[in-house]
Amino acid sequence: MPCKKTALNFVLAALISLILVGCAGGRADDSLYQRLGGEQGVDRLVGELLDEVHADRRIAFLFEGTDRDNLHAVIVEQICAETGGPCTYRGLDMRAAHSGLDIRHDEFDAFVEDLIVAMERVGVPTPAQNRLLAIFAPMREKVVFQ
Repeated sequence: MPCKKTALNFVLAALISLILVGCAGGRADDSLYQRLGGEQGVDRLVGELLDEVHADRRIAFLFEGTDRDNLHAVIVEQICAETGGPCTYRGLDMRAAHSGLDIRHDEFDAFVEDLIVAMERVGVPTPAQNRLLAIFAPMREKVVFQ
């Protein structure tokens, strides 16, 4: 059972990190990365996001046993890549990463809500928030109940 829980924790960590990546590829308008604050801004945003999800009783259990530093680095790389920054994401596609996890709609929603709180805390302008959230919209069908 501990091995199964460890594997689940790893996959769930991948879920959260991959939520920030679209399967379509390509890069968003370069200005979104800058509107998020570039490297420092994205790093700060991800730190706040992880603080939120670890404190969120609805989804904190999904992160138990994960390597926070590694998760932080992966999410930073993914946001950077998806928003036109100088990074390349090399991870799994969303459907493959979430296959068999049965992630519920309310868990996906909780993560997105935590992202919004994190963006507010670090002062991401509303138009930039909306653009980043638009990257998430098509991911729901690839994450939930896979």
